[in-house]
Amino acid sequence: MTPLQKQVLTHVEHCIKHANQRLNKRLQLPAVNFTQRGKIAGTAHLQKWELRFNPILLAENPEAFLNQVVAHEVAHLVVFKLFGRVRPHGREWQLIMTEVFNVAPKTTHDFNVSSVAGTSYIYHCQCSEYPLTIRRHNKVKRGQANYHCRKCRQLLAFKTVA
Repeated sequence: MTPLQKQVLTHVEHCIKHANQRLNKRLQLPAVNFTQRGKIAGTAHLQKWELRFNPILLAENPEAFLNQVVAHEVAHLVVFKLFGRVRPHGREWQLIMTEVFNVAPKTTHDFNVSSVAGTSYIYHCQCSEYPLTIRRHNKVKRGQANYHCRKCRQLLAFKTVA
């Protein structure tokens, strides 16, 4: 485990302790791992009481990661314990972010993801080109999905790999 990952664990612990004090609860520490991949900075697995963080985005954005992403994901767990299943970034989550963690309730990060972005597959219509992820490209190849242009509504066709 890297020193930065240890800082994340410490911050998760701090967030849980702070939530317990502010809300008069006894929430347990969640399992934490660093197996998140792709463009996602972190995820909260509610039933498993587990947090997953992206080690590459952590290394590239340590300050923002510690200040925003950790509280964001812990807030999802806290909301789940308090309210059950609700809208992921709804008013309950926003309340926990602002009132308990004193962090702006941003729903997405703005990290540069070029280092973790996978190969793009370029699809086109008459008026535009769209980069699709490998997941969407494979769905098209298997006949499980079709995508249309947002402007002309024409069915997108595969052009090339970016």
